[in-house]
Amino acid sequence: MGLFKKFTNKFVAPEACVQLRLNSYAISLGENLQGTLNVTSKEDFETTEVRCEIMCVEQAKVMKQVYDAALKTTIPRMVDESTVIYNVKPPVSGPTHFTNGETRNFQVNINIPAGARPTYAGSDRRVTWTIKGVIAVDGRPDRTTETNELQVIAPTIQESTVQKEVIRTVVMIPCKYCQGLMDQTFTSCPNCGAKRTL
Repeated sequence: MGLFKKFTNKFVAPEACVQLRLNSYAISLGENLQGTLNVTSKEDFETTEVRCEIMCVEQAKVMKQVYDAALKTTIPRMVDESTVIYNVKPPVSGPTHFTNGETRNFQVNINIPAGARPTYAGSDRRVTWTIKGVIAVDGRPDRTTETNELQVIAPTIQESTVQKEVIRTVVMIPCKYCQGLMDQTFTSCPNCGAKRTL
């Protein structure tokens, strides 16, 4: 490799085609996001890792005091604020060497935490999830896939999990006339029909 090529490589990502293909772009909280990260290299290069980057960002309109130079005072204004509420970079492979013309497929299996926030779009608040694949290279820019948006939804509560078992203690007392047992809440004996006496 020539000196000029070595110098210019510091500013250019490796030549490779990188695609992230997920089984589904809609997933429930607590489930695993699955798919493949496909890499076809067009040059020889070393990577420090192959990974995915998942981010959840909340954007909200908030009222803030902003300085107005024309009025020379602070006035309340509606501004957009964004906060990263979840950001992970799970590796799918460690350091590896790619050769020119090589194609590799890496399995993606990433858990979306059950306690995270689902995707939401409202008039004053928005929660978005994104994912991209990254080929990390030391001393050069990383090669990345397109950033894809995920639809993360709250899990549906199934009826079987909602049902609660109710345990009730029934106290049985003997009837004064027929000695048959009856529920203490009854006013007459279900066996002989006699009125219950206290």
